Amino acid sequence: MEIRKKCWPDLFEKVKSGDKNADVRLADFDIKEGDTLILEEFDPKTKTYTGRKLTKHVRNVNKVQLLDFHKPEEVRKFGHWIIELS
Repeated sequence: MEIRKKCWPDLFEKVKSGDKNADVRLADFDIKEGDTLILEEFDPKTKTYTGRKLTKHVRNVNKVQLLDFHKPEEVRKFGHWIIELS
């Protein structure tokens, strides 16, 4: 399955360069090992997509609870994905 997600420019560059090979997302969507994650660069200042995309293979998925990134009620409802990319 292909999953498309927004990716802020600084994180997009880290994934592109290989400095970042995992992603933490709110677990409000289905994803599993073997899926394809398409990261679409999104500029939050202009609120537009830049047109740049990265296609990554999902190597491993773990669901965790992290209250530091989202509202507690969202985290309680969905949890987070830690998505390892290759």
